[in-house]
Amino acid sequence: MGFKDVLKKSFLEGVNVTDFSITSVALTLAVTAALGIYIYLVYRLVSKREFYSKNFNISLVALAMITAAIILSIQSSVVISLGMVGALSIVRFRTAIKDPMDLVFLFWSIAVGIICGAGLYGMALMLSLCVTIVILVLDYMPSANAPMLLVLNAADAKAEDEVTAIVSKYAKYYRVKSRNLTKSGMDMVMELRIKTGEVEMVREINALSDVESVSLLSHDGEATI
Repeated sequence: MGFKDVLKKSFLEGVNVTDFSITSVALTLAVTAALGIYIYLVYRLVSKREFYSKNFNISLVALAMITAAIILSIQSSVVISLGMVGALSIVRFRTAIKDPMDLVFLFWSIAVGIICGAGLYGMALMLSLCVTIVILVLDYMPSANAPMLLVLNAADAKAEDEVTAIVSKYAKYYRVKSRNLTKSGMDMVMELRIKTGEVEMVREINALSDVESVSLLSHDGEATI
């Protein structure tokens, strides 16, 4: 028997679909669904976005189960695996992932589906527990207050000295980001870190005779200690 005959025989043997029992398939999908629901709960716990996407969270559970089903199908036959690769290669995902944590949970869900589809339930459980511990520990680590932006409009450029004196009483750090001088006055943006008393500081600055308007802005960024 030549090499070609051996290769042909092995390929034909791979064409024969391996029978999976209903029990084994149900067990795989049940374990995957349980771990997917676990991922759902962890994502709901650590999500800090103002507009929580429940649809995305549900899709994590469905994605894990679908991935597990694909792995089971690939294991059954060489032909199915080749067809699956060709089918998945034409899929294009154009939805942008804005939050890096969403990408982490997305890959976590896919990994659980792949591992459960391969029958390694213990590894999938250990992976989920370890990822949860890492996320929670790092998420609850203390972080410094994010810098704020003080935006003001003054009728006279001399008001900057008075504003700086007031800011220095309340902020442990401040820096002028931009300064725009015109004939009618001055526009200035200052980055600062407030200890306490944001309202009092804004009121004092607004009470200055040369200050026409003042705004204190914050953002969602975080700065580590």
